[in-house]
Amino acid sequence: MAYYEDSAIQQANTRYIHSAMHEPMLEREHELGLARRWKDRGDEKALHELIRAYRRLVISAAAKFRNYNLPMGDLIQEGNIGLMEAASRFDPALENRFSTYATWWVKAQIQDYVLRNWSIVRTGTTSSQKSLFFNLRRLRAKMASQSGRNSLDKDAAETIAQELNVTPEDVLEMEVRMGGDWSLNGAVGGTGEEEWQDILADHCPTPEEAVMRSNDNAVRFRWLNSALNALDQRERRIIEQRHLSEPAASLGALGRDLGVSQERIRQLEQRALGKLRTAVLMQSRAQEA
Repeated sequence: MAYYEDSAIQQANTRYIHSAMHEPMLEREHELGLARRWKDRGDEKALHELIRAYRRLVISAAAKFRNYNLPMGDLIQEGNIGLMEAASRFDPALENRFSTYATWWVKAQIQDYVLRNWSIVRTGTTSSQKSLFFNLRRLRAKMASQSGRNSLDKDAAETIAQELNVTPEDVLEMEVRMGGDWSLNGAVGGTGEEEWQDILADHCPTPEEAVMRSNDNAVRFRWLNSALNALDQRERRIIEQRHLSEPAASLGALGRDLGVSQERIRQLEQRALGKLRTAVLMQSRAQEA
């Protein structure tokens, strides 16, 4: 999915970037002083100066995500949100540089925006999937330069999976998802007379198959109920709790309930299953006759 930015938006982005790149750099002590004024006294003027000075950091981070075909202005604004979050959490008492601390927050905010908006299907919900999403293209390009093959074969998928601690199936699935979103109403070929949805195979049962399956299930249900009635009370209880309940009861638990050994329960179960098989076969032969 590609986004189009008209000339007015492009000009506004250019002006913003130009303004940000001309902000003066902060000396270490001045930077820490601004951070202390904001943290200790809530001085918004100090906060604004600190944020303006590091807008260039946001622009640099946003530029690295332009290949995901999302609006540059939105990437920058998401990065600014991360920058503000970093400013609210920054502790000047540790005497670290604000840029070092803010880089992670800016990148994390932009990555989250990309994952939420790159596709209509949510992509990358775990840390390993996020790592796969943002590193697959780089690793593919690296392997293509080494092997001369652009396709992602099984061996390449296994190599990437090992490096990113995911399964080869995850790699191949992400490869497909990164192909982008396709509309089922999109035209096939150049004529535009046929849509993608027109050539999709329907793997669901036909109405006739669904009716036959329903009738077969109903017959089997009647046979099973009839066969269960051929069992005595104890045998029926064992079959119901061992094979028709979720979770199934253990042999030991049934033995304790019925006051017999575990081995005796196993014997009764085998005898009851034999009776069921005989009863069902008799009903099947009777219907065929």
